[in-house]
Amino acid sequence: MATTFDLADVKRRMQGAINAFKNDLASLRTGRASPNLLDPIQVDAYGAMMPISQVATVNVPEPRLLSVQVWDRGMVAAVEKAIRESDLGLNPQTEGQVIRLRIPEMNEQRRKEMVKVAHKYAEEAKIAVRHVRRDGLDLLKKLEKDSAISEDDGKRHADQVQKATDQFVAEVDTLLAAKEKEIMHV
Repeated sequence: MATTFDLADVKRRMQGAINAFKNDLASLRTGRASPNLLDPIQVDAYGAMMPISQVATVNVPEPRLLSVQVWDRGMVAAVEKAIRESDLGLNPQTEGQVIRLRIPEMNEQRRKEMVKVAHKYAEEAKIAVRHVRRDGLDLLKKLEKDSAISEDDGKRHADQVQKATDQFVAEVDTLLAAKEKEIMHV
């Protein structure tokens, strides 16, 4: 079976790293309410750990308020407990099957900590993109060595891989700058 080089596959894998980075950024607390803020929370429901999105609907009625509508009345206490025990620092207030979460203002020190976490996520995304680049270049070297492609084709493909890498790293930097501005906005 002959292996071939596919630039579209390399770009698809790099895009996967960008998507994972976007998800990481969405779960960062910025001082504004976002339904993605509760994504990492797991609820002990029906004898199994489930994401909060599988037992409730999360809405944003106001910029600094989250509303969690629990579908099953018996699950309200479990959802409230999961939110309280998460490291998000939120204090749930229950009214029937609705749990309200006020998002407190973040102080300067907390904002700087969030920016550091965002930078860590960005570095992880860049590393993932570079790993994909390395895999692509390794495949090109192997194909050249096996005489499956010419040296000129190998160089041309390597340049395309590098351009794609630069493009995706620039996208990570752009997303990071936007998130940093959002976090530091008072």
